[in-house]
Amino acid sequence: MVPGARGVMTRAAPVEVARLGGLWRVTRPWHPGLRPYLRSCVGYWEAVATPYEARLVPTGRATLLISLAEPFSQVRRLGVPDTGGGSIGSLVVGLEDRPAICTHPGGQEAIRVEFTPLGGYRLFGLPMSELTNLAVGIRDVLGPEAGVLVERMAATPDWAARFDLLDAALLARLEYGPLPTPEVARAWHVLAGSAGAVPIARIAAEVGWSQGYLTRRFTQQIGLTPKTSARVLRFRHAVALLGRGATSLTEISTACGFYDQAHLNREFRAIAGTTPGQMVASRRVEGAMALSTSAHLSKTASAAGL
Repeated sequence: MVPGARGVMTRAAPVEVARLGGLWRVTRPWHPGLRPYLRSCVGYWEAVATPYEARLVPTGRATLLISLAEPFSQVRRLGVPDTGGGSIGSLVVGLEDRPAICTHPGGQEAIRVEFTPLGGYRLFGLPMSELTNLAVGIRDVLGPEAGVLVERMAATPDWAARFDLLDAALLARLEYGPLPTPEVARAWHVLAGSAGAVPIARIAAEVGWSQGYLTRRFTQQIGLTPKTSARVLRFRHAVALLGRGATSLTEISTACGFYDQAHLNREFRAIAGTTPGQMVASRRVEGAMALSTSAHLSKTASAAGL
């Protein structure tokens, strides 16, 4: 038994538990049937319950967050009219092109799953454009049975059993979910594979559609237009280079297809609400930045990163 860990010794598929800053973090190998659709699947709980506030930045992924304890006090998207939703527990997040602020009272315990955009389209079973820049309660997207699933997962302290329940539910939905259009899938793979560098007109020509038709179908199934997706992908590429310790913003600008460093800075402010330098200084993890001094940085990032 790992000190401080709960329910980690089981007879099911093995889980790995590690301490990361203010969090206990739980992972295990992904189910083979889920691998084409997943980009991350992590469980966690706080070592010490601490209120926090964090800025979340776009990831180019769709997210499912299963809350097993205290809900968020608030999740609000910058630049989007406040809907006054108040606290929110388990939720679904579509693709984003702007930052969000989330606050939590402390005592969080959850599983956070990130999907490819087309994996999200198949899992959620609705146009991804309906989830763009939104954080929506899980029942409103996946139905009342999702609430039952969350209750069952919260009722067991065994993390392997929690992952088993989640895997079974995801596999069942994916089996009957809508298939993405092959042309949209191809367009996304080309765009993502180039980190947003391939011109949209060239992609449209490659899949045999007009640029306007590609934009309509792509936006419906991905959640962002091809042009906006390219912006987010270039931003993520720059974030990755920063995370690897690249120090020259001029070199990063060139590598990511920005006109110059000023263009890079403008895109960071528009997409993340910050600058490259501030992002490095925050010691962010998984795309979140601590805003409140009481928050542990690693906890803020992993626990809040929707």
